[in-house]
Amino acid sequence: MPTAETPSITTLMSQGGRPANSQREIKIIDTTLRDAHQSLWATRMRTEHIVRMAPLFDEAGCEQVDLVAPIQFDVAVRYLKEDPWERVRLAHQYAPNTKFRALIRSKNIAAFDFLADDVIEAWVERLYANGFRVIGSFDGLNDMDNIAAGLRKAKELGASTFGALSFCESPVHTDELYVRKAKELIEKADVDAIMLKDAGGLLTPDRIRTLVPAIKAVIGDRVLELHSHCLTGLAPLVYLEAVELGCDALHTSIAPLANGAGQPATQDIIRDLKALGYVVNVDTDKVQQISDVITEIAETENKPLGKPVAYNGLHFMHQLPGGMLSNFKSQLETVGLADRFDELLYEIARVRAELAYPIMITPFAQFVGTQAAMNVMSGDRYSVVPNEIKKYALGHYGKLLAPIEPSVLEKIVKNGPSDIAEKPSSIPPMLPSLRQRYPHDSIDHLLLRAMFAGTQVDEMLRAIENGEKTDVPYPILELIKDLASKKEQGRITLKANGLEINIDKGDN
Repeated sequence: MPTAETPSITTLMSQGGRPANSQREIKIIDTTLRDAHQSLWATRMRTEHIVRMAPLFDEAGCEQVDLVAPIQFDVAVRYLKEDPWERVRLAHQYAPNTKFRALIRSKNIAAFDFLADDVIEAWVERLYANGFRVIGSFDGLNDMDNIAAGLRKAKELGASTFGALSFCESPVHTDELYVRKAKELIEKADVDAIMLKDAGGLLTPDRIRTLVPAIKAVIGDRVLELHSHCLTGLAPLVYLEAVELGCDALHTSIAPLANGAGQPATQDIIRDLKALGYVVNVDTDKVQQISDVITEIAETENKPLGKPVAYNGLHFMHQLPGGMLSNFKSQLETVGLADRFDELLYEIARVRAELAYPIMITPFAQFVGTQAAMNVMSGDRYSVVPNEIKKYALGHYGKLLAPIEPSVLEKIVKNGPSDIAEKPSSIPPMLPSLRQRYPHDSIDHLLLRAMFAGTQVDEMLRAIENGEKTDVPYPILELIKDLASKKEQGRITLKANGLEINIDKGDN
């Protein structure tokens, strides 16, 4: 709890702010180009959007700009048919003075299953080669052995590194656990910064008041970053409390691509920090220009805008990310079980407790949610067990923080696929065979093939070569261009709903 020396934010605000003799600078790490559109636009920000905003970010003065995590590669390849590596290069080209950062997900990057060590090492090397000088990693089980080697490699290359403490609420995720894991990150990877990663937006003012001082006490002069989401409406207040307790950097996104399932708004956090007497060296005029671009894109392409949400206590029970909630509701409607949505949420909470409280982030949120859905639909709990649940239970994804409920573990082992080994084994190198199969591919594209099965990479490359577009924002304009390209001479007339467009193509 706040002491006489560290009053609460509500007290400070009521007294007109922090004493003027405390002029500490708070760093802003911008998430607009990465987590904001991941949370609010289903990761559908395209390369052209990023290129348009990059020069403005270059002048805005953010400490760092978050650009990619695994899902940005996933969506670019599978849905947008854009080369995610080219996106990275263009962002660095158009914002050469910006410290872009990349986030790695454990040993599986964009897949569910773990990848070979040679792929992980090459991935870090290519992040650095393509411009990233800030590289970090997280693991959903907080098994630091899963991320230490990649972080050491990034540091060896010359990058600044950060390791994440993935947060959730459970009986095992205590302040003592996070202190131990912070020490482990420093001992095993010598990271430059610690990122408290609250993907579920679960932190409360009460919890942050004990957690931040505990972590700060053991990390020395390393930077402590806070990353949260506004799913319960508490994140903006949590941010300000964290700063009062010594947090050095905050992850924010620029409104209107903020709030809701996204991060707190950059504009609001800067306003409140300055009111409390802190220094924030961000150009708010440039922030407003970026905001205007976001608004224009949203209006033109009918994309949603983030809005503050009311406090939601039920969220602390199931702890599901915002996107999964809507997906589950849609899937239940498809199979005629929409009336059992609340039952599914309770089952998710029950399964999570039985499985030793995995944090509800990718891939474990998907694992728990799928098992819960199977339990609800079958009526016989754990009679059907997916591959991933059995692998999780047997330690294929890392060390669990607590034991699985014994009777549940017995059912998982019995009813799960019989071909899953009882103990995980080392994964043989993957790149030699990929190089043999695709001798003309660059290392960047070989790494994409290591993660995306089947023909997905080929389809992306073919779409780029043929100039095909997906997720077209201007369908009428694209139709006109397509029609015009198909006729060398003559007149084309397009009529629809009272609108008439004529295209005359002469001899020249």
